Amino acid sequence: MNWTRAQIPDQSGRLAIVTGANSGIGFVTAEILASKGARVILACRNQARAEAAQSRILQNIPSAEIEIGILDLSSLASIEAFAKRTLDTESQVDLLINNAGIMMPPVRTETADGFEMQVGVNHLGHFSLTLQLLPLLNNAPAARVVTVSSLAHYKGRVNLGDLNYKHRRYWRIASYGQSKRANLLFSFELNRRLRAAGARTIATAAHPGWTSTGLQRHIPGARLFNALVAMQPAQGALPTLRAATDLAARGADYFGPKGLTGTRGYPVIVGCASAAKDPASAAKLWLLSEDLTGQRMTAIES
Repeated sequence: MNWTRAQIPDQSGRLAIVTGANSGIGFVTAEILASKGARVILACRNQARAEAAQSRILQNIPSAEIEIGILDLSSLASIEAFAKRTLDTESQVDLLINNAGIMMPPVRTETADGFEMQVGVNHLGHFSLTLQLLPLLNNAPAARVVTVSSLAHYKGRVNLGDLNYKHRRYWRIASYGQSKRANLLFSFELNRRLRAAGARTIATAAHPGWTSTGLQRHIPGARLFNALVAMQPAQGALPTLRAATDLAARGADYFGPKGLTGTRGYPVIVGCASAAKDPASAAKLWLLSEDLTGQRMTAIES
């Protein structure tokens, strides 16, 4: 049987944070979680767009509990401020959906902290956010961290010696692939560390196949390919939602579409590049990410 939103269990009493929730897959993820009873924080960079997304959800689901949290993943200061507000106001977080991303900008740009933009937002920003919110996640009885990767991780090579393209020629496709492989290395390593610490929180991952969103605006020919192959966000969000809510999911599970070479279909557990599962590479990336962001995984109280 195909897994659909109908199989999402009741989420009443749970708090979900969804990054990049103002559009695309993130918006659908937030809206469906809200429809199932979760209180959802739309963690977005732009206040106006976040308010527009909040209004759209409330029009469709008047009873929805939807809040806005300003979060710019290209700024460690903004991430710290968002995390501090959350730590000050919440007792626990049940779902952290690391969804926001940047895809293949044609020119190399940097975050506020000097990171190449794609790896800075897609990986390092979410790394920093997750580690700062872990105390609240570990306060919940069955929390999950869901990190959204991509089929592009197969073409990614994580260059630990020059993660931020300071000394090598910038190539937007390679940079995007690197950031998406980093997402998987991070998710699997996070789950290993949570297990070693005896935490109840688990880390899962997902990819949306080929889904038509504004993320693809820098890709030549995307409009034509979208017309021929792409899923709409309502379908493309299902792997994320399954990773977040399927009661049978386990730590380190990776969900994606089951059909047409992974580009479309209903969500199932899928494989990934063997290099994305390498514990030694993941541990090295983790240490580098700690050094770059200044964040460490705090001790977990039993």
